[in-house]
Amino acid sequence: MSVAPAAPPDVWVEPPIRGVLRLLSRIATFCLIELQKLRHDRSELVTRAIQPILWLVIFGETFSRIRAIPTGDVPYLDYLAPGIIAQSALFVAIFYGIQIIWERDAGVLTKLLVTPTPRAALVTGKAFAAGVRAVAQAVVVVIVAALLGVGMTWNPVRLLGVVVVVVLGAAFFSCLSVAIAGIVLKRDRLMGIGQAITMPLFFASNALYPVELMPGWVQAISRVNPLSYEVSALRGLLIGQPTNYWLDFGVLVVAAVLGIAVASALLGRLSR
Repeated sequence: MSVAPAAPPDVWVEPPIRGVLRLLSRIATFCLIELQKLRHDRSELVTRAIQPILWLVIFGETFSRIRAIPTGDVPYLDYLAPGIIAQSALFVAIFYGIQIIWERDAGVLTKLLVTPTPRAALVTGKAFAAGVRAVAQAVVVVIVAALLGVGMTWNPVRLLGVVVVVVLGAAFFSCLSVAIAGIVLKRDRLMGIGQAITMPLFFASNALYPVELMPGWVQAISRVNPLSYEVSALRGLLIGQPTNYWLDFGVLVVAAVLGIAVASALLGRLSR
């Protein structure tokens, strides 16, 4: 008489929704940890805001007087302000990889990587923490721009869109920095590369002048530069300049997702 095989033991499978919520919780935890570091050095917000303020006060006011850059019916200072907001977010995020290398040297990163938390959660948490820092700095730039007479909207829905754009832009550039850190592995090399690419990214965008004024090869770079789409979205939201929001937000979302994926893949190199 044959004996029926024993039924396999029940295996508990975590519901997909619970898994997603747990992942989001870990991302939020890493984000909060990063933001708590800012509480110990609040002067960072002030010191980092000096450069964008100088761009607005000196560069913006000067070029508004000489009318050297054609911006149509939009005053140059109004045209420049969204570009400086994007620039400030770029400068906050592009050196974020230095912090990752410091954590590697202090042994913190190794402890984080041996936990069951996905690397993407760690990278995403840091990316959105960079976004929140960039938003805090953008608020300073917006206040200074308003004091200089820039005609910006105060529609809360549009301002919420500005926050989303700044966070997405900072998330991408912080992930770019983390990815570079995973390649070069050294702080001094990362600082050199960061300084080498920051200004080309800024000048090869539409932050300071219309794309139509650029040489053809610079226009080609501008069209693949996420900073250009960030500036276009900010101009549309803040000063009402026509733009393709679907394209702008689409590029920023895709860039942020790809940045997180690449940075997560390269993060393990730092622990070797």
